[in-house]
Amino acid sequence: MRATVVGAGVFGLAAATELAERGFAVTLYERNPGLGGNASWLAGGMLAPYCEGESAPWSVVERGLQALDWWERHVPDVVRKGTLVVAPPRDAPDLDRFAARTQAWQALDEAGVAALEPDLAGRFRRGLFYASEGHVDPREAMDALCQRLISRGVDLRFAHPFAGGAGAGVIVDCRGWSARDALPELRGVRGEMLLVRTREVRLSRPVRLLHPRIPLYVAPRADGLFMIGATMIESPEKGGMTARSAIELLSAAFALHPAFGEAEIVEMSADVRPAFADNEPQAFARGGRLHLNGAYRHGWLLAPDLAVKAAEMATKLVD
Repeated sequence: MRATVVGAGVFGLAAATELAERGFAVTLYERNPGLGGNASWLAGGMLAPYCEGESAPWSVVERGLQALDWWERHVPDVVRKGTLVVAPPRDAPDLDRFAARTQAWQALDEAGVAALEPDLAGRFRRGLFYASEGHVDPREAMDALCQRLISRGVDLRFAHPFAGGAGAGVIVDCRGWSARDALPELRGVRGEMLLVRTREVRLSRPVRLLHPRIPLYVAPRADGLFMIGATMIESPEKGGMTARSAIELLSAAFALHPAFGEAEIVEMSADVRPAFADNEPQAFARGGRLHLNGAYRHGWLLAPDLAVKAAEMATKLVD
């Protein structure tokens, strides 16, 4: 059984992993010279299905419930410490609305917030804690998946666009926004992120701040790094982060903790994420290929689900 995976974003790496584990001889093509040339590299890595239920349909929540287990089986350093959602006192109704639209949360008072995150003590009177959620560092996880694929004999061909040809076997197209030639219904949703470093703040888990202008998440990384993101702009334009987004992200981070005002800005990046009309990632066959696409903001959460579906579809094709 042979399979060719096109694209080394999170969908492509997860699909190649599932296919290799099921006995396929896999070749993975990536047009960029290494990891980091796609939106997966800029993601927050939050594995938070219940929090996503605030704006996503139940099907996204349900499909994402097994993501933590899948990632823990395949990469190191998956953190299972839940998600904390907070709001300034003036925005308490937003916290109530978030709670009403989600499940599996524990209500926290001011002392409860401080017990979870001591550096936020005295800053928020209420919070919601989603204990069953977790997160992963996308860059470390993508590298770990590549190493795992190499150990399984997968042929990784970076700086090699896939040109087709005989002997490719089942083709699994995971090109994301670049697949518009085959999937013209894709629309672009621009995401922007900041990577900052500070020794003045310590967080054990991702924190979501229900800010009135820009709902924000802060995901802790190693070595005092924090990923700050959440912008979703309906635009297919690539390029660097806009000044407005940078100001809004930094302002919201400052509202979470003033020490972020003195943090070192390590990286400011933006990219375009592909989305279908319903904002749900999909796996389907078209034009002689299997397609995994439409990540929207659910790429890391739903990559395991789509990878399993792709492997099952590929197995049926070769039976």
